[in-house]
Amino acid sequence: MSEVLSPLAYQLGIGGVGGFIVGYALKKISKLIIILIGLFLIALVYLGTQGILNINYEALWNALTDFLGMAGSAFSWLIGAISLIPFAGSFLVGFLLGLKLG
Repeated sequence: MSEVLSPLAYQLGIGGVGGFIVGYALKKISKLIIILIGLFLIALVYLGTQGILNINYEALWNALTDFLGMAGSAFSWLIGAISLIPFAGSFLVGFLLGLKLG
């Protein structure tokens, strides 16, 4: 029985710790990226109101929605790539805990 529990405990521990670290880092990085995108859009709007730039808002929003669609498909591919159930389960728990505490 210990031949089964030892590797399982190792996978659960490594998966949980790894998931926590990835979730925590992802939340911190995503906050920074959202702030930078917001500042960029504010700068574009300001330059547009000053007559420096002529912004095609329809094309801008279409590009943003296309980018978000590509990010969603990349995320679904990543979920399909994780095939070890104990590791994936503990990784997911650690990831969600990292997101919550980050």
